[in-house]
Amino acid sequence: MSDISKATAAAIADADAASAAASAPASAAAGAVPQAGVPPAPSFFAAARALYAKNALLPSGWARDVLLQWDANGDLTDVKAHALHPAGVELAEYVVPGMINLHSHSFQRALGGLTEKAGAGEDSFWTWRDLMYRFARNVKPEQMEAIAAQLFSECLRHGYTSVCEFHYVHRAPDGAMYPRAAETAERVVAGARLAGIGVTMLPVLYRYAGFGEAPLKPEQQRFKTDAQDVLKIIGELEALRDAQTEVGVAPHSLRAASVPQIKEVLASLPHNRPVHIHIAEQQGEVRQSLDHSGRRPVQYLYDELEVDGRWCLVHATHLVDEEVRAIAQSGAVAGLCPTTEANLGDGLFPLEPFLAQGGRFGIGSDSHISQSAVEELRWLEYGQRLLQQRRNIAVSATQRNVGDFLWQAALQGGAQAAGRAVGALEAGKRADLAVLDDGHPNLYGLAADEVLGTLVFSGNDNLVKHVLAGGQWVVREQKHAAQQAIAARFKQTLAELREFR
Repeated sequence: MSDISKATAAAIADADAASAAASAPASAAAGAVPQAGVPPAPSFFAAARALYAKNALLPSGWARDVLLQWDANGDLTDVKAHALHPAGVELAEYVVPGMINLHSHSFQRALGGLTEKAGAGEDSFWTWRDLMYRFARNVKPEQMEAIAAQLFSECLRHGYTSVCEFHYVHRAPDGAMYPRAAETAERVVAGARLAGIGVTMLPVLYRYAGFGEAPLKPEQQRFKTDAQDVLKIIGELEALRDAQTEVGVAPHSLRAASVPQIKEVLASLPHNRPVHIHIAEQQGEVRQSLDHSGRRPVQYLYDELEVDGRWCLVHATHLVDEEVRAIAQSGAVAGLCPTTEANLGDGLFPLEPFLAQGGRFGIGSDSHISQSAVEELRWLEYGQRLLQQRRNIAVSATQRNVGDFLWQAALQGGAQAAGRAVGALEAGKRADLAVLDDGHPNLYGLAADEVLGTLVFSGNDNLVKHVLAGGQWVVREQKHAAQQAIAARFKQTLAELREFR
């Protein structure tokens, strides 16, 4: 191990020990994140640290008369079903755990809708990527923070309470590393804290333009990192780890990160940290992998690296039966992003055989053409219905309600991919939840086991009314606590960036 790797490993170990001993609220470390030109972190909507739900979705299913309590650090301390309603405690009709968004490139939120114009030739993921590169070269760190805050406030308003940020714009526009290697990553964390969402920051290893260690193109220089760069970024981020913030790593893909470099990074990363990777997203990638190694991407990954439950394989769209089986048996999470995969023309994940073998999945909004968990889940199921020409695909032997199955399964897979104590209403987990709008006609008077099916498959209104994240009410009556200030900064950022178009 190099001296840099040893130093990074030591910093990680020290931070792990400090984190385990700490009990301060999540906001305590916010001052460590650069805040130049940023309004102070909002005073989130005030409330007592308890909520009474007539119907709440617990790990075992829907339960009646549930009293939820949490502490000052934002952890659930007690979840009791069939409880009496204490005087003065807020009452809600339907409460569900907040969803985990397991795949985000936050800066791409500012690109939404601007790539929907046909070129002279046939458009694909690869032509979209060229447009994205041209956009990415102009984004400044403070603009990344403004974009992230806007995106995360939107995600919260739609019921996401955690996000995994697959962050690869690390360098300045000229390709130079910032004085602090983690400058841009810290800015995204600052945006998450301003919005109040939990975040798993995943600095990206991105060294090559293609298989066979092809050199990066000029437009990719902002993304350039080798193993030592990534370990330095992780080391600088360690001080930000707390109950609302985790740090893992993301080898971009097997075409952009070599196996020896991935192994070097993993050797210095604690084994409980999440590892995410893009894999088998497009047919072109599969062909390139076969040409380079004689193996398909997932086969290549499993042959060369020890893939287990801390891994999230993002997209994994184009698989053969053996690869479906390998992912399911390894315990890795398939990170599915149906709206982005549809927008880019990637293809459809083989969900039904994957689930039949016990596979785990979660959902992400990726390029953020949508910030709605409902839309991701709806199109995950609808894509399978179109493919199979059948209905009600995503179910299990014990759960026949599609909405309930999708929400619970995505919670479990997303929590695993995030590496944080989220995804369930139970003591010891983060106090992350959404209160649904029972006054809306779509949900009015429903039995509990009808709620999620209606939420996911009926209409386009946002039925999330209030959102609690890390024990803080960040959304009330569908409005984010800092919505006006965050939106103003985002609009200013859009005006600045569009000068370069």
